[in-house]
Order: sequence, then C-alpha cells, then structure tokens
Amino acid sequence: MPKGIYDVPVAVNEPVQPYAPGTPERDSLIKTYNQMLNQSPIKIPMIIGGKEVFGSVEKTMSPPHDHQKVVGTFTHGDASHVQQAIDAAMAAREEWASLPWEHRAAVFLRAADLLAGPYRDRMNAATMIAQSKNVMQAEIDAACELIDFFRFNVQYMTEVYAQQPESNPGMWNRLEYRALEGFVFAITPFNFTSIAANLSAAPAMMGNVVVWKPADSQVYSAKIIMDLFKEAGVPDGVINMVTVDGPVAGDVVFKNKHFAGLHFTGSTGVFRHLWKEIGENIEKYRTYPRIVGETGGKDFIVAHKSANAEEVATAISRGAFEFQGQKCSAASRAYIPSNIWPEVKQKVVADVHSFKMGDPGDTSNFINAVIDEKAFDKIAGYIDYVKQQSDAEIIAGGNYDKSKGYFIEPTVVVTTNPKFRTMCEEIFGPVITLYVYDENEFEATLELVDQTSEYALTGAIFSHDRYAINLASKKLENAAGNFYINDKPTGAVVGQQPFGGARGSGTNDKAGVAMNLLRWVSARTIKETFVPAKDYRYPFLG
Repeated sequence: MPKGIYDVPVAVNEPVQPYAPGTPERDSLIKTYNQMLNQSPIKIPMIIGGKEVFGSVEKTMSPPHDHQKVVGTFTHGDASHVQQAIDAAMAAREEWASLPWEHRAAVFLRAADLLAGPYRDRMNAATMIAQSKNVMQAEIDAACELIDFFRFNVQYMTEVYAQQPESNPGMWNRLEYRALEGFVFAITPFNFTSIAANLSAAPAMMGNVVVWKPADSQVYSAKIIMDLFKEAGVPDGVINMVTVDGPVAGDVVFKNKHFAGLHFTGSTGVFRHLWKEIGENIEKYRTYPRIVGETGGKDFIVAHKSANAEEVATAISRGAFEFQGQKCSAASRAYIPSNIWPEVKQKVVADVHSFKMGDPGDTSNFINAVIDEKAFDKIAGYIDYVKQQSDAEIIAGGNYDKSKGYFIEPTVVVTTNPKFRTMCEEIFGPVITLYVYDENEFEATLELVDQTSEYALTGAIFSHDRYAINLASKKLENAAGNFYINDKPTGAVVGQQPFGGARGSGTNDKAGVAMNLLRWVSARTIKETFVPAKDYRYPFLG
C-alpha cells in the first residue's frame, strides 16, 4: 500500500516541434525516416506475455504513398493466439492490479519522457511511413498527443482516487477504485498512433490488463509502442498485442467469462455489431462489461452571414484536408451563406490548387496518400458518383491515381441539395461538400445541420454575431460532442478539449480526461464504524 499521499508532476502539454527548414529536429527526423524506410525489411511479431510470437501467416507492410516498396512483414495470428493473450493477461492481473498506484503512474510518466526524447523520431517516422502522415501531422499525433495522454492521465488518475465521500462522527467512509474483474479488449484504428496507444494504456494505468488488436495498417508504429511500453517498465502480460482478423478475435474474446471491457475506436457499423455480440453473450461474463467507443462522424462547419470569409475558407482547407481527411473529426460538410460565398469559394479553390501532394519524406508536401487501396477505391467511388449528378459539381480536385501510391486530390463539391449523398454519408477521405444557403435562413439551416446526419462528433460555427453564436450553440446542442466557435472542427488537445461524441459517433466518454478513466475501475464503498452498537433498541422504542 502507498505510504504517503503523493503529488504527481503537474501535466503540461508537450510543445509541438515546428520542423522548420534547417532545424536540428527536422534533419534528425528526416534522417530517421529515410533509414527506417530503406533498411532491410523487418519482421514484426505479436507480443504476448512479453514474448515475441509468430504465426504461420505473414502480411507485407508497404507505405501508402509507395505501395510497391516493402518495408517489412508482420505476423498474422489465429484464435489460439488470442486465447494465449487472454491467458497471459489474466496471469498478470493480480500482481499488476495490486501494485500501488504510484508505481503504475511512474511507468507511464517514464513512457512520456522516453517518447519526448529517444523514441520521438522513431515513432514519428514509423507513422509517416506506414500511415502516410506529413511531419506536422505525425508530430501532433504520434509524439505530442501521446505524451499528453500519458502525463495528463496520471494527473487525472490521482483526481479519481481523491474523490472520497464524507464521514459523519463515529465512522469513516472510503472509496476504493478497483481494477475491473477481468481483462479489457482494445481495438484501435490506423489514423492516430496516439489513440492506438491510449486505448490500451488508459485501462492499464488504472490497474487493468489488456488484449490489444491494432489495425493492420498501423502495425509498424504499434510495434514501437510496445517497445516503448517495455522500456518504460510495463510488466509482461499487462498489455498484449495480437494481430488477427477482427471476427477471429471477437469469437474468442466475447465468449470468455473474464471479458470485462471494450475500448474501441473505429467504424459505427463495427461498434454496433460488437455491442450486439456482447449482449448476446452477456450471461457468460462474471460482471457486466464496460463498453466505451468513439466511432464515425460527418463533421460540419456552419458559417453565419457575419463570418469572415477568409477565416471560413481556411477552416475548410485545414479542417477537411489535413491528413487527407482521415480524421474522425475532419470537416466533411459545410454550410455557407450566400453573401460571403463568392469570397469563400475563391480562397478555398486557391488553397486547394496550392497544395503539394506526395511522399511525407518531402516536407513541402501538405497532402499525402490515403491509407490503402480499399479506402482509395471507396473515396474514388464517391468522386465518380458526384461527377454523374446534376445537382452537384466539383469546383476543385476530383482526380486520383493509385499507380504508385494511393493519391486522391483534395476535392471540393458544391451541391444545391442539402441532403445530397456526400452531405450525409461518412467518406473518411479528402472530400468536402458545400451547400450555399440564403444568408437570411440561418436558423432553418441550423435545423438542417442537426437533422442531416446520424453522427454527432465535431462541428464548428463561424460568426462575429454573438446572438448567432448563442443560437447555434443551443440549436446544435446535441449535434456535436466537440463544438468549436470560430475554429476548425479538428485538433483537440489533451487537457484542453476532451474528445468524443454521441448519437452514432460513440459513447462520448471523452478520451484523456478523468471521466474516461472512471470507466476502467469498479468502486468499492467501505464504511468503518469506530464504536459499534451493542443493543438493537433504537431510542424511539423507549
């Protein structure tokens, strides 16, 4: 047990390196990128119980921007490996859960400092290579946000433990925050290295053991995450990484009596399927599982007639096209008032035409490749659909080429139909659809925004009219879990803008804050009476 009440280091957001030309950090990162890109092909195993485990099948890893180049292979496992991971987790559970909290805190604070220092270039370079992020997108994700998750979650963990009940004279009431009685299954996406690590690290920090299934297209940086955990002191078996097909993993995990929680980021359809599967097996579990998920989005920008056209256009250019629109929070639909539309159109088109596109190793490229051929074909299909319709037109972009890499031009669509297909469906690529509305129909347009999509993740309002801002804040109260005023709907920072949405966008448990950590503990109330009663009779009986 702890022998003191300890103050942890105050969490401060990790500074973002600018990687300006000629700076040492830029030279160091690009050197690491080229070394990792051109080294002999590597082989990535699963990590189960701290050991490297190889299956009988290997899959190749290629950069999305150069799909003919092979940087290595990763092993692909089967149901037996999932069971091994569960067994390893359960074997580690008792000792890890009983470890005093300050030692768990120290492990992840060490992970933060390692990532801020010797691991920074490797983590960023792997993210650039395998996920085709430019240097800035890799830096704010794979380095800074993950460092922030580690440091701020330690601080929030202490706040959780400090929440204690009051006690009347003659008694002492206490709350224990126990790890869940079983293991947590973490399923993570390709698009954010930080999310991949945090979905396993947050439950582990609270004393849980984890089976982690990363996306196949994120395995390169996932292996470096596991190396980081190892060096930071995460004990063997606490976090186990398996690379298997989703249905194979689910068939083992969701039938195991020790399954205690799902930490998920991915598609809405998959999340709903998993929830149903958990429900169908509910009688098998020792306890009701915790289900935490962040899923899809159809994120919006709404401009009021008082908005500055240049600010709106910049929010569209950044919000829709950074990391090729492959963010859950990316702006995917925008509503522009007629009075500022000509100026907004002119600047957005000029921005898109100025974008350079290519390899992340060339730091002048703002746009890189989409993640894989399946995503490329889906996005290209939407663009082809738009080209065939009479109520929509492409005013910028619209071309694509997968001969060398999965490159799709940032594409701006304008429609006269507010329920046009690309205004409603999640595309998850560099495509935004704009609808121009009568500048005097702002309130009706807000109703339209709220009703068009099943999602409610992020959204933004641009206005210099405080009454309009207040109206939008009320009308769109449930339309976005992260609501931005005069800013793009992307770029949430740990400790500043807790992230998550509701409706079809997830359970809104907000990654990187205390409310998320509370999902990974089970409280026990303890009441201690100092002088117990010795007679059953109450005074009213006298």
